Amino acid sequence: MDKINRHPERSMLERSRLDEVLDAAAVGTLATVVDGMPWAVPMLYARDGDRIILHGSTGAGALRQVAAGAPAALCVAMLDGIVVADNLFNSSANYRSAVVRGHLTALTRDESADALNALSDALIPGRSAEVRGHTKKELAATLTIALPITAGGWTVKVRNAPPSAPSGDGGAWAGVVPLRTVAGTPIPAPWVDGDTPVPASVLRLAHSGYVTAIAPA
Repeated sequence: MDKINRHPERSMLERSRLDEVLDAAAVGTLATVVDGMPWAVPMLYARDGDRIILHGSTGAGALRQVAAGAPAALCVAMLDGIVVADNLFNSSANYRSAVVRGHLTALTRDESADALNALSDALIPGRSAEVRGHTKKELAATLTIALPITAGGWTVKVRNAPPSAPSGDGGAWAGVVPLRTVAGTPIPAPWVDGDTPVPASVLRLAHSGYVTAIAPA
């Protein structure tokens, strides 16, 4: 993994911690340089073993550039809590973040079908088995790319702690306000008949509780 210089005590060195952060989130920011200018866009992603799967339109020029081997980085961050200290300087946030750097590769049409299924099932487990397969037209219009996770090409930082102890009399309140993302009740599309059952994968997602949340200190 890359070396973290700022707050190195928050650096997680185990590869398993990287997987935990990547698997807990669903959106990352893919960044590269296009024609000498910075380029970054939020994208859905999924970790599939030792690679990260992303996809977009074949008409997206920047995606074609990273698919051709331009260096890129995917950044993921989750805000788990607001840390309230007795002063503004020591107030902070609890968070999990990861950066994976490297060179993406474009997947073949056959590889794309499996990768897109893996991406869908990472967001809604079991959904790919409930619907029809990808058509040739859909696969032709989709650029599916993979970012390999390699040694020395990633960093993870985590803060999960209360505020620093007060330097004065400690009379002010201090603590942590946890934040979380919650899966809500499924809302059917306007054209769906009221008697149409909600698929099992969607029910499982809705009943799974929160998607991301602060872990105990």
